[in-house]
Amino acid sequence: MSKHFELMQEEQRELGREIAPIRESNTVLFPGSLVDRNPRPGSRDFDRVAQEECLKLVQRIFLGQPTNDCRTIVFAGVDRGNGCSRICVEAARSLAANTSGSICLVDGNFRTPSLPRFFGVSDDTGLTDSLFGEAPIRSFAKQLTPSNLWLLSAGALAPESPSLLNSDHLKLRFQELRTEFDYVLIDAPALNQYSDVIALGRVADGVVVVLEADSTRRESALKGLASLREAHIEVLGAVLNRRTFPIPDFVYRRL
Repeated sequence: MSKHFELMQEEQRELGREIAPIRESNTVLFPGSLVDRNPRPGSRDFDRVAQEECLKLVQRIFLGQPTNDCRTIVFAGVDRGNGCSRICVEAARSLAANTSGSICLVDGNFRTPSLPRFFGVSDDTGLTDSLFGEAPIRSFAKQLTPSNLWLLSAGALAPESPSLLNSDHLKLRFQELRTEFDYVLIDAPALNQYSDVIALGRVADGVVVVLEADSTRRESALKGLASLREAHIEVLGAVLNRRTFPIPDFVYRRL
């Protein structure tokens, strides 16, 4: 069993080398479960280990920077269904619990928006509506619990909505978000499926890439990372989601 664990660690190190140069210290591993593969709307079923890994991610990306230069971050799965939205939500919750600063969680996924269901709120107005209006950006967001956490949902969508991500008005709205909130976390569509991540990455400080254990192909990860680098968008970290353990979880926590 110990040998199996060592082999798994070596495989993960090899993957890390192949997708370099992601900041090694900003790569975290999220444990998985059957529940993880079929999350219920609004579910808070992350176990303690996963919550600890989420806190590590927040500390390394947001709170561990002496100059605090990473304030607006895109979360993007390499492929659809990597669990990116859930990790983005948990990162926002963890950040809100560990800082007094204000956090705005933005649903930048105009293809399959999902963030409102995690909080049980409506998606009646949001980012798309702000692009056609002149009211302050905060008026389109919903205050959540804790009180320093806000959600800017996708809003009213139309077939042409994804093209709005390349508009000058979007850039102005994200400049406003930077002024209004201390931190902005953006949930994006799949990196290898749409070019939306590139548009969102250009208004952010960088991207955190989400991969799924035993699912994301190395070739897919390399392709997605190459597209970000070609666009001169910094990859700030990586999350290996739904990682399974070859040894009992309670033993793993003691290692």
